[in-house]
Amino acid sequence: MTNNNNEPSEFDVVIVGAGFAGMYQLKRMRDAGFSAIVLEVADDVGGTWYWNRYPGARCDILTVDYSYSWDPELEKEWVWSERYATQPEILRYAQFVADKHDLRRDIRFNTRVNAARWNDEQGRWVITTNDGSQLNARYYVMATGCLSMPKVPDVAGSERFTGEVYFTSTWPHKGVDFSGKRVGVIGTGSSAVQSIPLIAEQCEQLTVFQRTPNFAIPARNGAISEERLAEYKKDPEAYREEARWSEIGVPRERPQLSALQVSEEERNEHYESMWEEGELRAVGAVYNDILTNADANDTMRRFINDKIRAKVDDPATAELLCPDNHYVASKRPCLDTNYFETYNLPHVKLLDLRDDPIATITETGIDTGKASFEFDAIVFATGFDAMTGALVGVDITGRDGLTLRDAWDHGPQTYLGLMSVGFPNLFMITGPGSPSVLSNMMVSIEQHVDLITDTLVSLRKKGFDRIEPTELAQSRWVQHNNEFADLTLMPSANSWYMGANVPGKPQVFLPYIGGVDRYRMACDEVVARNYLGFALSGPSGQQLNDGIIRELKPDVQLLLEAIAELDLPPMETMGVDGARQFMIESGASMPPGPDVGEIIDGTLSGADGSALKYRLYRPPSGGPHPITVYFHGGGWVLGNATTDDPLCRYLCLHSDSIVISVNYRHAPEARFPAAADDGIAAVTWVSEHAQELGGVPGRLAVAGWSAGGNVAAVAAQQARFAGGPEICGQVLLCPVTDGTGRRSSHHENAESLGLTLSLMDWFWDNYCDEDNRSDPKASPLLARDLSGLPPALVLTCQFDPLRDEGDAYAEALKAAGVNVRHLKCEGQIHTSIPAVDVVVTAEYAREAMAAALRDFFSEP
Repeated sequence: MTNNNNEPSEFDVVIVGAGFAGMYQLKRMRDAGFSAIVLEVADDVGGTWYWNRYPGARCDILTVDYSYSWDPELEKEWVWSERYATQPEILRYAQFVADKHDLRRDIRFNTRVNAARWNDEQGRWVITTNDGSQLNARYYVMATGCLSMPKVPDVAGSERFTGEVYFTSTWPHKGVDFSGKRVGVIGTGSSAVQSIPLIAEQCEQLTVFQRTPNFAIPARNGAISEERLAEYKKDPEAYREEARWSEIGVPRERPQLSALQVSEEERNEHYESMWEEGELRAVGAVYNDILTNADANDTMRRFINDKIRAKVDDPATAELLCPDNHYVASKRPCLDTNYFETYNLPHVKLLDLRDDPIATITETGIDTGKASFEFDAIVFATGFDAMTGALVGVDITGRDGLTLRDAWDHGPQTYLGLMSVGFPNLFMITGPGSPSVLSNMMVSIEQHVDLITDTLVSLRKKGFDRIEPTELAQSRWVQHNNEFADLTLMPSANSWYMGANVPGKPQVFLPYIGGVDRYRMACDEVVARNYLGFALSGPSGQQLNDGIIRELKPDVQLLLEAIAELDLPPMETMGVDGARQFMIESGASMPPGPDVGEIIDGTLSGADGSALKYRLYRPPSGGPHPITVYFHGGGWVLGNATTDDPLCRYLCLHSDSIVISVNYRHAPEARFPAAADDGIAAVTWVSEHAQELGGVPGRLAVAGWSAGGNVAAVAAQQARFAGGPEICGQVLLCPVTDGTGRRSSHHENAESLGLTLSLMDWFWDNYCDEDNRSDPKASPLLARDLSGLPPALVLTCQFDPLRDEGDAYAEALKAAGVNVRHLKCEGQIHTSIPAVDVVVTAEYAREAMAAALRDFFSEP
């Protein structure tokens, strides 16, 4: 190794970046007994707050939150002057911390990393800097920040302009005087919203070129209110801990109500409070569906746009400033100070690039398609290559010559936003796939630094010196990250969250939207499960602990969290009447499902001659239609013809069949075999009355969920034994097929996943004596002959206690020569698939059910 300055070149850890992440990482490494060095291209600490010196630059998290928590003395030694500190004050804070902890002695300033290459034989990183020096380190930590790589302007002719050119991302340290000058500003993102009012105060003429207007709420800057400060001062340690386990790294309660559940008057009162509060945390704290429901989001969009119209005198300009092509918060909202009012000044003009795009920058100004503008100065407020730019901008080469740029060619691939396959011992603080820019960065920085440090200490203790994620763990974390984002409106915007602001950059949602708290919990579980998803090696040998940290689909996870917060007693303790009422009330709170052509309620004759209620769902298309006889879930004890209403509507519309949901007799009033007998009786009755019901005779299928799947399966068997009626197919969703014993899934999924083992036992005890459970009418899996049954779609869910018996029935049907499609639904629970418009990750399963019915009906 060479070092042109005769300085040490061998380290345990090399850290790149001396911002808040790099400074804290250095402190932790020192305290843990590792030799560490920080490489920083600037001549001082501060990171993004060293470079971002444009007029009006401030943080958009209250300074009481945007500060270190690891040094309690800092709370007394440093007092912030404003709610949202300016760049100079934040930089002074970073410098103060560096001085207090003597960090500069292990920071090499004015040092740019040109390349880093992994030496697999030595198990070390070789880092080359701009002066030709080489450093050697066991571990390599990128603390380069999420917003540190300026975006190269993608405007034609940007190099031609002969006047003054400035970038908000690399503002001159000595400042800029715009007095008497004609200034053009390109961009209206956060840096533009902050800088434009101050530039307008100086310049003679200001023209703002806007492609996309942004949502902004007033910062209401000044001293932090005593009321807000009291939240912190009451118990600083508890406040910080609450922040660590909050959704965005700032203490707040998750809202419980939908924006669509309240009157417009009440809704606007809450929005007015948000507007007056002047904190970004308030945007997501008003209602629980602002980021997930377009109609809910639109109520906030209309409110903010009305506020903009009230601030801007010229109606045409006001409309241009009102966002209309993206949802609130799908791009990072801004905090503004007199931004909208600036457009009331006579020397300020707004140009809409969607109507009149820039053709080229010229030597003297900017030409659009309709006009030419001359300027003395042009300011590019065009932002950053966010989250990945600073990582792939450095030549990082991992194992087998793989570069990080090539590994991420189709989007970043990380495990926990922390590490990447093929790059052993490379850590990324607040990397893509972690909460990062969707959180209070200080909280997320500290969590990652602590995790990295504790990991290295653990490796050292156990005799390992190499760590790398597994392919499975990484791919499933990326999938989890994307699925969480897809539950929201966020991916719909062309935002830097998606990488859409950089031409050619893969458009994937970069940060983790599940929340700081859920992310921290996942990280803690990884460690508690002996570094699940990581391969470790070293002098002590090897440890491969492959696995998936989040197997539940994110909407299922959210649903279970919401149920857990209700702290309900177990259903089996409610008594039969109480459980039935609870099921009805629970169903009433669910989305109704799609509209169909017609709904008719009626009765048919059950096995004992009693009247069984049914509900008929008719498609909007012209008939006649094939018929699906559907049996509801509820353990033969609960439910009725309408409790699975959303799923029945869905199947009707998407299979283009009449769906008749039948309410069979329930236990304990009518025990086994009442439900089974009613099932075949209902199918027989519907077959006999198909034509008058508007159906196609001979085109009949059965379907059911849970106990209803049991009834449907038994009906198909009974029809075969009896020689009719003819059934052309069966769709069995999480069916009960064997009541005689325990299977692995009964134990693996016994608790906290909706259907519990104790509830299953309660259902069976109410319905059927143990001596009768081996009867195929109770346990269709135990039928001696399954041949000749109609084709089937069997759907089972990974986290369902009934999974294994459903799997066994699918295999038994297949072994008997029945045409079976078996769909195993990963990450889903027993109640996922009937939850139409709630568990959207199960949509493919509902589509498969409807497609199977269409296929059954189309077969000759």
